[in-house]
Amino acid sequence: GVEPQSETVWHQADKYKVPKMAFINKMDRLGANFWGAVREMREKLGANPLVLTIPYGAEDEFKGVFDVITKKLILWDEESLGQRFEECPVPDSHLEEVEAAYQGLLEALADLDEGIMELYLNDQKIPEQLIHKAIREATISLEGVPVFCGSALKNKGVQPLLDGVSRYLPSPLDIPPVKGTDPRTGKEVSRKPSYNTPLSALAFKIQMDQGRKMTFVRIYSGVMKAGEEVFNSGKNKKERVARLLQMHANKRERIQEAGAGSIVAVMGLKDTVTGDTLCDPGNPILLEPIEAYQPVISVAVEPKTSKDQEKVDLALGKLAEEDPTFKVHYDEETGQTIISGMGELHLDVLTHRLLREFHAP
Repeated sequence: GVEPQSETVWHQADKYKVPKMAFINKMDRLGANFWGAVREMREKLGANPLVLTIPYGAEDEFKGVFDVITKKLILWDEESLGQRFEECPVPDSHLEEVEAAYQGLLEALADLDEGIMELYLNDQKIPEQLIHKAIREATISLEGVPVFCGSALKNKGVQPLLDGVSRYLPSPLDIPPVKGTDPRTGKEVSRKPSYNTPLSALAFKIQMDQGRKMTFVRIYSGVMKAGEEVFNSGKNKKERVARLLQMHANKRERIQEAGAGSIVAVMGLKDTVTGDTLCDPGNPILLEPIEAYQPVISVAVEPKTSKDQEKVDLALGKLAEEDPTFKVHYDEETGQTIISGMGELHLDVLTHRLLREFHAP
């Protein structure tokens, strides 16, 4: 069902008007209930789910998914770990279930699209292309949420989800220009998603890579080039882009430049942190920063020996730089180092990283 962390992320996306898609995962686990999760999306998240795939079997019997629009059964090859799959006709025993899901989708879209409503009320066949167009428009306007299902660990259901990302989520050209303020005048300015407009980018993640700082940025406008200077408008500092990396999961490719719409990793930014704006020095803009939640739980940590304190402090500082919801401070009264985070699991993960990545005792 809908977990508390999912609710937090969902409401954050609502706040910033980010179009969403949902993937109901772990359909092969004990107690999996697809339609129960869809119902919770309506009740807890206030979403309008547009169900595009439904499970074929559940728990140990989960074998694949039905594509609601094409009315096909998609089965994955277990030996290839889900890399190979095939489309098959829907078994007679499930025809009624798939047809009901298809009609439910059309009813939901008819409320959002007049063209589909007219065809639906006149019992006329609705072209697939028109259905995809209506889903895309509903997704971008935040009136509907495409819903997929599967088992991500086994790569089942992932390919239809990626097709959905390509079909339904907006490109930079589908959304309004990003807005910010001119730090010199305080006036509102905007940047169109074009290579020909001045550079504006937002740092949204910091990661330590073999002891070096790697900053992930989303470029909203203009072009960022390796070797050139950018302006951190929040800190009023210039920084040099040493290297640009195009990330592919755990692989990376070195590139010379990246333009509007790109998400890249940048090496060489010493002072930039999560939420900072990077822009053209001659055309500064300050984008809305990323708001971090305040920690809700704190625990004390200490090294095995006092001589290891410096190593632990250094490692904690690097983790705090990566994660704005993780805070570290020294309690003068007790002489202890206090770490604070968003929950027990959050702190547990970070303490394991201290041992695994930083070898802090």
